[in-house]
Amino acid sequence: MNFLGLIAFYDPPKPKINEFIQSVRKAGIDIKMITGDNPVTAINIGEKAGFGKMVLTVTQNELLQMDDATFDKTVVEYDIFARISPEVKLKIIYALQKSGLVAMTGDGVNDGLALKAANVGIAMGKKGTEIARLASSIILTDDKIEKIAEAVLMGRKIYGNLQKAIRYIISIHVPIILLVSIPLFFGWPYASIFSPIHIIFFEIIMGPTCSIVYENEPEEPGIMEKGPKKRTDGFISIKKLNVSIIQGLIITIAGLAVYKYGLHKDWSEHTIRTMIFILVITANITLTYANRSFYHSMLFMFSIRNNLLIWITGITIVTILMIYFIPSWRSFFELTNLSSEQFALSVICGIVSVLWFELYKIYKRSQNDID
Repeated sequence: MNFLGLIAFYDPPKPKINEFIQSVRKAGIDIKMITGDNPVTAINIGEKAGFGKMVLTVTQNELLQMDDATFDKTVVEYDIFARISPEVKLKIIYALQKSGLVAMTGDGVNDGLALKAANVGIAMGKKGTEIARLASSIILTDDKIEKIAEAVLMGRKIYGNLQKAIRYIISIHVPIILLVSIPLFFGWPYASIFSPIHIIFFEIIMGPTCSIVYENEPEEPGIMEKGPKKRTDGFISIKKLNVSIIQGLIITIAGLAVYKYGLHKDWSEHTIRTMIFILVITANITLTYANRSFYHSMLFMFSIRNNLLIWITGITIVTILMIYFIPSWRSFFELTNLSSEQFALSVICGIVSVLWFELYKIYKRSQNDID
């Protein structure tokens, strides 16, 4: 036999794996490597991938010598698991699920069990085996693992925008319901301050806000710094729900204050209706901008452009001006011309009834309360 040379197989980490690991860790997601390779190989690849120096590594033989409690603690604390068989890999997944939701990536036949058991199994579409793809709930068609970080960002953006839309709907419907019902329940003069046509109009201008504007809202800065949601967390917590209800109640108080002030001044029913109508519309526009973020200030969010928000706001303002200045439209809505003082009072009360929320945001930022 003649010695010709050596052949070495080198399977380096993907080019952007380091960036991916840092981004998901920044998002509060712990990341671990489970491999069948030799511990020395696993540590070398782990360091190159971005796990850092002196990562905690454990082998299958060491894991199998542990009792259940120590095993569960170890899989949470350690970063790299070497010489792991499919059965032990499955056991690791089950242990990790005791402390939270688990997503797993894989491409081989040996990954099938763990991919199926994970809360989210992610298979490689190109080099992944058929078993890995069938066992997974997500398939990366281009095998680019960094797309997972993009998916996390998109998921948090969609989740946050849905919350904004629902909280906006709650906040703005509270004053509409109460401003219609309270005068009726208590038998106040001008009890029918809003008729069905006013309610329909409010719904028409609120619909695009929640379904179009917030749906296309860009992601907030720092969204990837928020920790993952707990499995027990509801979609909207009681605390968030209470804040939205309080927003609506303060708009209601502003509307009722204008109502009572108008009665005190012996203003006509049409005058009071017009003032409250303008107040609610103004509060709605201000609320739309204020609720773009429940942490960052309204002024800061102006720097994050949402063209649809500008269009919807512009259309709303133009429509209100047409209703107010075109006599036939004004008559149809049972409104009337206001003095400059009455108009200014309505607009100011509408804005102030929402702007208090900016003070609440200042408090949240002082406490670093990113919900």
